Amino acid sequence: MTQWVRSSQKGAQARRIYIRCVGNPEPIADRPMRANPRIMGVDNELQTIRTKKIWVDLDNSPHVPFFTPIIEELESRGFRLLVTARDCFQVCELADLFDLNYKRIGRHYGRNKLLKLIGLATRALQLAPTIIREKPDAALSHGSRSQLLAAAIMRIPSVVILDYEFVRGVVFIKPSWVIVPEVIPNDAIRFDPNRILRYPGIKEDVYVSRFRPDPAIGASLGLNGKDLLVTVRPPANEAHYHNPQSEELFAAVIDFLGRHPDARVILLPRNHRQEISLLRSYPALFKAGKLLVPKRAVDGLNLIWHSDLVISGGGTMNREAAALGVPVYSIFRGKIGAVDRYLADTGRLVLLESIEDVRTKIVLNRRRRPSTVESRPSIALRKIVDDIAAIVTSARPAPEYSVQ
Repeated sequence: MTQWVRSSQKGAQARRIYIRCVGNPEPIADRPMRANPRIMGVDNELQTIRTKKIWVDLDNSPHVPFFTPIIEELESRGFRLLVTARDCFQVCELADLFDLNYKRIGRHYGRNKLLKLIGLATRALQLAPTIIREKPDAALSHGSRSQLLAAAIMRIPSVVILDYEFVRGVVFIKPSWVIVPEVIPNDAIRFDPNRILRYPGIKEDVYVSRFRPDPAIGASLGLNGKDLLVTVRPPANEAHYHNPQSEELFAAVIDFLGRHPDARVILLPRNHRQEISLLRSYPALFKAGKLLVPKRAVDGLNLIWHSDLVISGGGTMNREAAALGVPVYSIFRGKIGAVDRYLADTGRLVLLESIEDVRTKIVLNRRRRPSTVESRPSIALRKIVDDIAAIVTSARPAPEYSVQ
């Protein structure tokens, strides 16, 4: 945790703390002194940080593990945090699992496009009373459209983190800043390049570096430790980017795994509606114990780590597996983003593009897991938090980092 210094503690330590808190690459000694109380000393800068409140909106399940270390780091630097969560998928269950202090606001309105628009506007209005009362200085999300709309209406500066360049935003409403992985080129994002900030690696590097395996997950799921364990995430059939081909590949995957004598599949439905559909579609496989849906939200990283392979119709679980070094296959058939192309080109992800690929490219072998997960500092986390801190305090964005 960051230690705040008193006014009597000058010199190198104060400079290091200032730079870490504000993200300004210039040493204080090299900056011209101006008649502005915000830059006359470290204490004034730290006091400014303590008065700043950042509003984080958790709009989808993957946002919970991603923002947890970001929230903790911002709090450790002295910022105040307001966290809201949309009651959909497993957002609130995961927020409880990660022990986050949040306010539940709004829900999901299904796959119908008109209802999606109504839901977006409705949730923005539902957010308004809390935001008016809390008066945040900045809004932060990983693509929350309802937050972006509410922030625009209330003139709150917004920071949107993205790792998929084809995601749809809110027409005519742009965030103040966009933060993306450095593998996504500027010309792939319709936004002012001067307000695009970058971080090294992938989004999952932010929190995977903190992961520690918990072997108790096997007993909690009723696993015997002898099966070939496959974690499967169905396609997001209610998302705007959904391609029906993903459903065909998913059906082929279940058929392929169901025929393997040792394979046991942990299915992670995206919502209750999808879970009911799966139970009705594959009653024999569920009855035989070949397919299993966890009764409550589980730590996705821990499940991935204890799996022999992962097959997913969504980007986050694919990239989590790639970050952990677990064999992973993607049945996502929407537009392939730069991050997934990068992982596929480097051999960390296999793209399944046809039913024939399902039969020929998936390798069903037990994985030899290391005894421990390599612990390493997250450069991605540091860069993202430095940039957020700089934006909120109106300082300069942090310099570009590189992975050693």
